[in-house]
Amino acid sequence: MALNCGIIGLPNVGKSTIFSALTSAPAEAANYPFCTIEANVGIVDVPDKRLQKIADIFNPKEVKPTSIEFVDIAGLVEGASKGEGLGNKFLANIREVSALIHVVRCFENDDITHVYETIDPVRDIEIINMELSFADLETVEKRLKSIDKSLISHDKTVRENAKFEKDVLLKIEQYLSNGKPARLAKLNELEKKSIKSLNLLTLKQVLYVCNVAEDDIKSENKYVKEVEKVAAKEEAHTISLSGEIESQIAELEENEEKKEFMTMLGIETPGLYKLINKAYKLLGLRTFFTAGKREVSAWTFKHGMKAPETAGVIHSDFEKGFIRAEVYHYEDLIEHKEEKKLKENGKLRLEGKDYKVQDGDIMFYRFNV
Repeated sequence: MALNCGIIGLPNVGKSTIFSALTSAPAEAANYPFCTIEANVGIVDVPDKRLQKIADIFNPKEVKPTSIEFVDIAGLVEGASKGEGLGNKFLANIREVSALIHVVRCFENDDITHVYETIDPVRDIEIINMELSFADLETVEKRLKSIDKSLISHDKTVRENAKFEKDVLLKIEQYLSNGKPARLAKLNELEKKSIKSLNLLTLKQVLYVCNVAEDDIKSENKYVKEVEKVAAKEEAHTISLSGEIESQIAELEENEEKKEFMTMLGIETPGLYKLINKAYKLLGLRTFFTAGKREVSAWTFKHGMKAPETAGVIHSDFEKGFIRAEVYHYEDLIEHKEEKKLKENGKLRLEGKDYKVQDGDIMFYRFNV
């Protein structure tokens, strides 16, 4: 499933530190702009407490979590939409991802250079939004110039579609020309579909990650409050974490060591776990499970998928030859503990091709190829 999150932000805000902690893979990080040049890609397991609880019941030989892909993208500076810094490479990499994790610096540290010298998260967000918006504006204006041919087509359907698309383009042009992201236009699904081929940068969903100092992880931070206000206007989500702390947690090899370290800091769950799960939902992803004595596995599917499509996530043959699925839910399994009792209580059912799979469903597919 080709869905991923790109980690973006100004240089030296902690993107590569967070990426390295996420993936436990080294991404170059240094105290100068444009340390990251080539995009780094990492596959990350999605933490899900349900998986282990299912495994505790089935006691399988193997347990397999599902995963999500993160891309660490080069830092952007003012003028990127015109090719400044690594602008062209940066924008090309963003077009290839499905959603954006925007890391914002919310800490002061004289030893770590800020590309604009002062700490101002609202300004930093506006710089990136403006550059992405101007890049989109160029795309929209090119499309507006070329769409006139379709408006005079002899084909009525072509004319109507072109008129609808032009109205959508003019609607979002108002935002883009003021340096505002197209997502603020709040397009409906039909409007989004009409301009999908343009792959606009500022229509992508965004999660703002406030990178705070180690000392601020359990206290209020004025910079975080500012980011939250910006996010609220965009109907976007925020999360706060300390890249430095997450990096230290990731370096510890034993789970017991990690627990002791987090207890010492008063942290119950790593911030990165929350980030991964937020990113997962940002992409519209959900999880279903397959369970047996040999293996318990978590699988990723797109919200709204029907049973045959989710069968295809496991293997294309499952989708081609789909007959029906035996389904019960995680919550029911936790309550009744075994399939026999699930059947006795009417919680295990047969579903056909039109069944929309729910997050937490445990599936057994019947197919014939």
